Amino acid sequence: MKKKLLKISIVGKTNAGKSTLINNVIGETISIINKKINTTEELIIGIINIKNNQLVFYDTPGLNNIKNFVKNKKKLKQNLWNGLNQSDIIIYLIDSKNYNYDEVSKNILKLEEINKKILLVFNKNDLIDKKDILPKIAELNKQLRIETFFSISAKKKHGLSNLIKYLVKQTYYGDWIYSNDEISDKDDIFITNEITRNTILTLLHKEIPYNLNVHNKIFKYLKNGDLKIKQMIEINNERYKKIILGKKGDKIKEIRIRSQNNISKNLNVKVHLYINVAKLNAN
Repeated sequence: MKKKLLKISIVGKTNAGKSTLINNVIGETISIINKKINTTEELIIGIINIKNNQLVFYDTPGLNNIKNFVKNKKKLKQNLWNGLNQSDIIIYLIDSKNYNYDEVSKNILKLEEINKKILLVFNKNDLIDKKDILPKIAELNKQLRIETFFSISAKKKHGLSNLIKYLVKQTYYGDWIYSNDEISDKDDIFITNEITRNTILTLLHKEIPYNLNVHNKIFKYLKNGDLKIKQMIEINNERYKKIILGKKGDKIKEIRIRSQNNISKNLNVKVHLYINVAKLNAN
C-alpha cells in the first residue's frame, strides 16, 4: 500500500489538556503535564502509524502566546507558530469546564488567517454534563469556519478512537517523515530533563521555575542494566539557588527523589539520579 501522511497541530489555552491528549494518543509520556502556565516550551512531536497512515502531532505552547507571552520567552511564541505552519490540520482543544465564548472565538478568528482546517475538540467532557456541549457548538458554528466538532476526555481516553478515525480519513499520499519505530522527535535525554523540570514546576512556586533550565551531563546505562543520570539545574539568578536547595538541602532532595521515581516509571528501568544547581555564566 502507498504511504499516507497527515500533520496535526494541537493548540488551545494553557491547561486545556494538550499534553494529556498527545501522550494518550501516542501511548507514551512524551510531553509533560502540569497545571502551571506554559509548561510546554518546546514544540514536541508525537507520531503514530496506523497501517499505511502516519499521523504526526505537534504539541504546541499554549495559545496564551499568540499575543501575550511570558517576558523573555519569545521562543514559546515561535514554537507555537512553527507547529501551526507545519501542520495540515489544526485541533483547537477546549477545556469544556472553563469554556469562554469570547476567548475561543477570538483565537479561532486569528487561527483562520492561516487558512487551514480547524477541528474543534471539547476536552474534559467527563467533568461536565455532556448535554451542555451542544449549545456551545451551535453558538460557535454560527460565526466560525470550523471543519468539525468532537467531544472527548483525553484523560479517560473517551472519544479518542473517533477522533483518530477521522484524522486517518484526512491523510493524503506522501512519504512518511519518521520511521516506523519512532514515536517522538524527542529522545530519552530530553524526556528525562523534562520530567525533572516538571517536578520543579510542581514543587516550586511563582517565577522561579520559568527562570531555569535542566541540562543533562551524564546519561549512561550501567553493566547491571540500571541507568545513571546526572543533571544540572541552571539558574539565571544566584538567589534562586537557596530556594531550590531548601533548608538543609531538603527541597533538592525531594526534587531528586520524585524525579528519579518518575523517570524510572517512564523508562521502566532502575534510575540513579544526581542533580546539581549552578548559575549560568554571563557569557
